[in-house]
Amino acid sequence: MVKRNRRLLRGTAVLCVLALGAAACGSADDEQASEGSPADVEAALKKGGQLTVWAWEPTLKQVVADFEKKYPKVDVELVNAGTADDQYTALQNAVSAGDGVPDVAQIEYYALGQFAMSKSVADLAPYGADKLEEAYSPGPWSAVTANGGVHGLPMDSGPMALFYNKKVFDKHGIEVPETWDAYVDAARELKKADPNVRITADTGEAGFLTSLVWQAGGRPYTVDGTDVRIDFSDEGSKAVTATWQKLLDEDLLAPVKGWTDEWYKGLADGSIATLAAGAWMPANFESGVKGAAGDWRAAPLPQWEKGNTASAENGGSSLTVPAASGNKALAYAFTEYANAGDGVRARLAEGAFPATTEDLTSKKFLATEFDYFGGQKANEVFAESARNVADDWSYLPYQVYANSVFNDTVGKSYVSRQRLATGLEAWQRKSAEYGNDQGFSVNK
Repeated sequence: MVKRNRRLLRGTAVLCVLALGAAACGSADDEQASEGSPADVEAALKKGGQLTVWAWEPTLKQVVADFEKKYPKVDVELVNAGTADDQYTALQNAVSAGDGVPDVAQIEYYALGQFAMSKSVADLAPYGADKLEEAYSPGPWSAVTANGGVHGLPMDSGPMALFYNKKVFDKHGIEVPETWDAYVDAARELKKADPNVRITADTGEAGFLTSLVWQAGGRPYTVDGTDVRIDFSDEGSKAVTATWQKLLDEDLLAPVKGWTDEWYKGLADGSIATLAAGAWMPANFESGVKGAAGDWRAAPLPQWEKGNTASAENGGSSLTVPAASGNKALAYAFTEYANAGDGVRARLAEGAFPATTEDLTSKKFLATEFDYFGGQKANEVFAESARNVADDWSYLPYQVYANSVFNDTVGKSYVSRQRLATGLEAWQRKSAEYGNDQGFSVNK
């Protein structure tokens, strides 16, 4: 992914996806979703044909060109149907209408569960995807697998790191924090040294908060078929909310919304001193914060307990094969080429961050020097983070909806005196109510 602003679905298009009795509102049935074999994939490549790929990831342009050159009988049409929620709406509308469904679709990890639950995407295991587990780092692989099925292949990953403005930290003699307690202390020191500087900007974002809970060991979501449990009372969630409550209470956060002009300006002029984000962020620094080249560095994510090395994912996408595709074997061939074959090298050359362990551990990858980060070999930090991501995290099968009501619940805590813990309780309640309305059994 190049653009990391994970905008959220707020319309009603997801209702059809989430209705359990709708069976993807006319999509392929269980047999269609699980058909296929590696032999079918080989036969499809020999035969050739046409594929339609819906994706907003720009590095796929080169992958398509290379794939068509290698397999001249295959014609691939790459369509940008919109970023994230816009594409999900278009995809579900096509599934509902039974017309215009693409053969391959990009779906972010947090949103994949809702499409898999409704069988809108095919299980890729019969085509050979179940043999690829060792090819990927734990976090992304966990995100595409559930209930014995492989619902997509990881396209990239977002192991988290702490990006910090070294120039600002050095100016005020502040050490890079290794724990979140030290992070709060650093926030206090920065504000005291310069009232215009804040440790980071945060107005509340569901994906970021849940990533921190993931790193802290919290597992608020448990999914077993249609049985769902949501519980933000675990120790990990409490640790995150307690720390962030201090930052809010002491006015240590810049109330600046991410991905806005004001946000980029703060990163450029040093008034926003750190950013905890996925390893995809360097490209955004280079394109959006050009004036601060050389000022920033990457460091390991602060820990909740000193001496730990836990990390988490933040962002990332998969390529999936919709169950209603009429050419699933060939679609899988393209998906495997793009995300596990030669297409990975092409995407890395275009600036993507890998989910594949071979690339995460390659000497060339680890030795890459980032001019923007003062020549730092930042991939060493990112690769170590990827190795330390726990693989037992679960999203809700309707996470897109849950995230869409985050601002109406937890988000209020960022702009009012409402406690974060109170906002989390409201988010949990609203998410549970919605899930029960859609036919899940939530917290029962």
